[in-house]
Amino acid sequence: MKVLVLRPQPGTDETAARARALGLAPVVAPLFAVRPLAWTPPDPAGIDAVMLTSASAARQAQGGLAAFRSLPCYAVGEATAAAAAEAGFLDIRVGPEGGAALLMMMAQGGVRAALHPCGEDHLALGHPGIALRRVPVYAAEALRSLPPHAVAALAKGAVALLHSPRAAALFAGLVADSGRISIAAISARTARAAGDGWKSLAVATQPRDQALLELAARLCQTCAAE
Repeated sequence: MKVLVLRPQPGTDETAARARALGLAPVVAPLFAVRPLAWTPPDPAGIDAVMLTSASAARQAQGGLAAFRSLPCYAVGEATAAAAAEAGFLDIRVGPEGGAALLMMMAQGGVRAALHPCGEDHLALGHPGIALRRVPVYAAEALRSLPPHAVAALAKGAVALLHSPRAAALFAGLVADSGRISIAAISARTARAAGDGWKSLAVATQPRDQALLELAARLCQTCAAE
């Protein structure tokens, strides 16, 4: 019942704790090292909302978001919403999977201008009805190879947890024998980024860490029964 936790810290420890609560044995091997970037917050005047597409943006932006905490914060998924709450936002609106769907939700809510703190490596999201001020606030530096303990866990049947499309694409390029590996992906977009050729690849019912772990538990049980 091992699961390979690949997301960056501090999310790694959060997922590992939830995994243990479900009776799973987490093997921690973050694919990225996250560090904050120096950034200058724009003038809050004329900005209707803050858009967060990753928990790392909320955590790594640090005090720079203080002037925007009174604005509505639109967040992708529960993990990002929790990070927004930790950053001091009170009006948090959790959106569906992906930044494009979140932008649609924002437009329907009357947002016309938004601040998007993001990673240095990010999708160039946009919406014709929203003036989006995109500011990189963190960098996530990728590993060049999987650590030996992660390789050993996969060889023994650990289910790999994929929390983002970027992690999925990187992981797919690092493994040697994908046909023996089972994947639990947090979203359909993440699953697509992982590509084909896996022993099994399943998508969580919701883009939430808990749903992903519940899926992984079922995959572990299936693998144990084989």
